[in-house]
Amino acid sequence: MAEQQELLTVATAMLDKAYNSHFHVGAAAVGASGKIYGGCNIENASFGATNCAERTAIFSGIAAGETHFTALLVTGNTDGPIAPCGICRQVIAEFFDADAPIYLTNQKGAFTATTVAAILPGAFTDLN
Repeated sequence: MAEQQELLTVATAMLDKAYNSHFHVGAAAVGASGKIYGGCNIENASFGATNCAERTAIFSGIAAGETHFTALLVTGNTDGPIAPCGICRQVIAEFFDADAPIYLTNQKGAFTATTVAAILPGAFTDLN
């Protein structure tokens, strides 16, 4: 539970850093090293070139040298727990074990725990 609270704190802090968005999302990913990487959604006029908070957190970890992650939390100002989009789910499947915990939350206290396998059954894996 302490890890979940720490992840929520990091992800919540990222909400204010969302770029050019009316729908702020924050995420926090735990690297295999134990370090937590925060991410926010980054949008621009070319919507295909935007980046979700989940991928920003994971890519920040990758840029720092991480190649594997152990947990992810996503939060936003939504009515229910917020969930990753399809592109993010595939990226998550490539850098997390299938049984890694994924915490879906919101800023109203809603909380759902799931796994990578549950959010993307049949994911493409082992592309190396």
